[in-house]
Amino acid sequence: MGNKKSSSGGISIGARIKGMSDTNLLLVITIIVFFVMYIGAMIFQGGSFLKPQAFLNILNQQAALIIVSCGLSLVMITGGIDISVGGVVALVSMSCAVYLDYLGGNIVVSILIALAIGLAFGLVQGYLVAYLEIQPFIVTLAGMFFARGMTTIVHTNPFNVANEKFVKLKDTRITIPFLGSKNVKGIYIPAYIEIGVIVALIIVILFFCLLRWTKLGRGFYAVGGNQYSALMLGINVKRTKFISHLLSGILAGIGGFVYFMHIGSGSPSHATGMEMDAIASSIIGGTMLTGGVGNIIGTFFGVLSLSTIQNIVALAGLDEPWWIGITRAAMLCLFLVVQSIIIANKNKD
Repeated sequence: MGNKKSSSGGISIGARIKGMSDTNLLLVITIIVFFVMYIGAMIFQGGSFLKPQAFLNILNQQAALIIVSCGLSLVMITGGIDISVGGVVALVSMSCAVYLDYLGGNIVVSILIALAIGLAFGLVQGYLVAYLEIQPFIVTLAGMFFARGMTTIVHTNPFNVANEKFVKLKDTRITIPFLGSKNVKGIYIPAYIEIGVIVALIIVILFFCLLRWTKLGRGFYAVGGNQYSALMLGINVKRTKFISHLLSGILAGIGGFVYFMHIGSGSPSHATGMEMDAIASSIIGGTMLTGGVGNIIGTFFGVLSLSTIQNIVALAGLDEPWWIGITRAAMLCLFLVVQSIIIANKNKD
């Protein structure tokens, strides 16, 4: 007589899954897969995975990617795409590096430069996509080429920034004493995170709240689900798409400065492929390319999952670039297949 209730009188797992939204279901899948993967690495590979600092290092290394992926997830939820973000990060890094090292600039103005670059890309691309109705892939592809070209115009050769105040900011660490561990000499080393991690976590929380509890956030989902239905509900579709690209550009600017703080240098090759990593992280986190489904917390765990599998492959001795690329591709395909199967089964009548 159906599977609504288990023998104990409670609601069955199948019924609970059926009652979940696609966004929440994919979020649960992402979180479970990440913890299974990480715990499995702790059990079978041990070593650095057993130390809390190993997890914190993932956050330190991927803080910029978390920020950029949040912006990309907003665009993807509305049914769009933004492949310019890696180029924007590189342009921000190089511009700030030249300003601080060659022009004797200060950190506050360099932050404003980063925000201005991100804002400019968001405004132009958002206008072209939303109001001139040009395909977002074409617009942001042009944006990517433009950003990469401008990065080389700003400065051709890679260099490390020697500005004293910036170096001091870059080397600032926030210690977490109770998560530390002893090194091989028996000396206790406290765990730490970089400033960029705090920025990334704040952005994750802010944009999670934006999507979950604001009218604008609901508008993103409505436009991505069906823009014609969104129009009938009184949602300004063009403005919603514009805002999604604007926010993506701003977050790319912020992510660019966080990346710059972590790397401490300028180079035309910086952030190469970051846009692909951001797209992969969003998809692994449960954001659908078709729009209307996604979650910022899922994107956060998507970044962690992608980074964890890279670390697992490297520790297994397969640290050549092609092995990392192969495993990332396999992981992405696996998530797409799992998502499709589960959503299809869930939505069966």
